[in-house]
Amino acid sequence: MDIICPIDVQFETEIAALLKTPTTQHAQEYFDDLIATKNYRGIKVKVDGQFGKGLYADADFKAEELVLKDPMLVGSQHPTNKMNCFVCSSCFRFLGSVELQIGRKLYLQGLGVCSGIQCNSDSSDGEDDCCVIEDANPGECSASGSKDTISLPEDVIESLTNGQLLLPYSEKFALPSECPCPGGCGEEFYCSDLCAENEWKTCHSLLCTGEKSNASSPEALTEFFEHANNTNDIFILAAKAICTTLLKYKFLKKARLREVGDTKSKAANVDFSLLQEAWKPLSMGYKRRWWDCIALPEDVDKCDEAAFRRQIREVSYESLQLLQAAIFDEECAPLFSLEIYGHIIGMFELNNLDLVVPSPVEEYFLYIDDLPGTIKKKAEEVTRQILDALGDDYSICCQGTAFFPLQSCMNHSCRPNAKAFKREEDKDGQAIIVAMRNIQRGEEVTISYIDEDLPYGERQKSLADYGFRCKCPKCLEEEP
Repeated sequence: MDIICPIDVQFETEIAALLKTPTTQHAQEYFDDLIATKNYRGIKVKVDGQFGKGLYADADFKAEELVLKDPMLVGSQHPTNKMNCFVCSSCFRFLGSVELQIGRKLYLQGLGVCSGIQCNSDSSDGEDDCCVIEDANPGECSASGSKDTISLPEDVIESLTNGQLLLPYSEKFALPSECPCPGGCGEEFYCSDLCAENEWKTCHSLLCTGEKSNASSPEALTEFFEHANNTNDIFILAAKAICTTLLKYKFLKKARLREVGDTKSKAANVDFSLLQEAWKPLSMGYKRRWWDCIALPEDVDKCDEAAFRRQIREVSYESLQLLQAAIFDEECAPLFSLEIYGHIIGMFELNNLDLVVPSPVEEYFLYIDDLPGTIKKKAEEVTRQILDALGDDYSICCQGTAFFPLQSCMNHSCRPNAKAFKREEDKDGQAIIVAMRNIQRGEEVTISYIDEDLPYGERQKSLADYGFRCKCPKCLEEEP
């Protein structure tokens, strides 16, 4: 039986308007304005009615040169990764100190909750394609398992956590102090008051479970997060997108009412146009319903595909019901339709990028390992037992999922000229695109959505999940 959400029927026209593909002219104007506003240099987006969007070089780039540094529109750390990495909930910088990161990890490890939960997905192709039964993808840079570890005394772990025990040379890896959530949830922390304020204004004021939350039901919100953690954390990313749109709409409406006067008749006429304006950043992403575009897991037989996709739709509906109970707003009712919810998640499925921030703990131990002779030996008298206690998990980086406005415009090639790559100086969650070879002005900048070293047939099979057949030069050369 099909799931029918009353909101879908009631606001059918508005939902269709929100999901309508922007015209080539409107999309081109949006990206031109975005690039100008952000003062990006050397790149431009070209929008073509037949071939969609593409990112192009507007200057010459040399191999290994930075092409694009793109802040995320929305992003979320994987819940299981929060056990290992204490980061800013807005920009995803690591917080506190190397000692705090280690002490916190060892404490949670002692409680038996620090290792990542395995799931039936592989994020190496950039997709969040895990099934809805397991926890969300822990990411490709986490250790697959730890060797036998030693235990440290509780007082040592406590001394690391509270700053009483300072490790040799850790001052070279200074981290920003943590700022608590202004809503009092005690779950989200930030690297600065600026990040905390920005996240509060853009989405967290509605997703906070603390006493100052603006959610209509913090209890229902807690249920929503529990459901997402037990099924798929892509729902959290979708909730952030809805909240970002809703709060931007409120801001735009408040400004408009100051212009036209606060009357009900005038307010009614501006409401939907302002909702469309608030929705515009999300309208630019390529979308399909999640249950239609999610890749069929290898352990699901083709004859069971219809049941699998029905299950995906049902679990999406369950998630949406909980989100409605927590933050529903009548003025933005179309945003809470199953049709919109499914398309938002589908957009992330097809366009998202793994959120990765290298760990300062790994950098610290590599630094110790590179110290000369007797200096290294003396430092390791303190650090060796800590490293042994951490085991293989010491190197886990911050992992999550994010949607980036400009990076999502980049097309695939099995012979790409650029790649997503974190440099040593990149300490936050922005998408970093670096040239793999010299790129000439006017040339399209491409990345690979998959492992481009796979054989032709396997590449085409993997790319079918994205809804296209690759015709890049490499595929044309190798096509049977």
